[in-house]
Amino acid sequence: MLAYRDAKTMAKAMREALAARDLTISHGEALEIVARQFGLATWNILSAKIEGPTARQETIVFERTAPIVRIFDIAKAHEFYLGYLGFSVDWEHRYGDNFPLYTQISRGNLVLHLSEHAGDATPGGNMVIYMQGIRDFHRELAAKDYRYMKPGLEQEDRRLTVEVIDPFSNHIRFMELAGE
Repeated sequence: MLAYRDAKTMAKAMREALAARDLTISHGEALEIVARQFGLATWNILSAKIEGPTARQETIVFERTAPIVRIFDIAKAHEFYLGYLGFSVDWEHRYGDNFPLYTQISRGNLVLHLSEHAGDATPGGNMVIYMQGIRDFHRELAAKDYRYMKPGLEQEDRRLTVEVIDPFSNHIRFMELAGE
């Protein structure tokens, strides 16, 4: 359902739809029509609701998480995260030659930051990654026959879990909840 915070998007969509039918209205006219669709007399009243304290609370959106994972050996990290788990490098950063690496890797919507910098993260950390398609993921990992890791597919209650441990003792639990 569309809410007050969607008003400008609604006005833009309405103008585009009308323009496709060779009907032109101003942006201000579109905003006034949207305000009336919400049962309010004017755009100014709707705008005050959008900018009010209640609306600000509704607009808090956490877009994604990028956990920082401590690494010590780039070749081993690439073998595990890129070769075995199927991530791709998005970008890499160093402050200069012979400085520690800080890099972002991703696979689909999952983003991780790998860091050689002391203090960015502690080795031996744990994380849970909720996902869909865990059975296919497990089959994919098993087919790679990675010599250091042969994770099982564990089922407990409504959870399916594949747990892997990277070369730096960081535990990653990929988890799918049944019925979700």
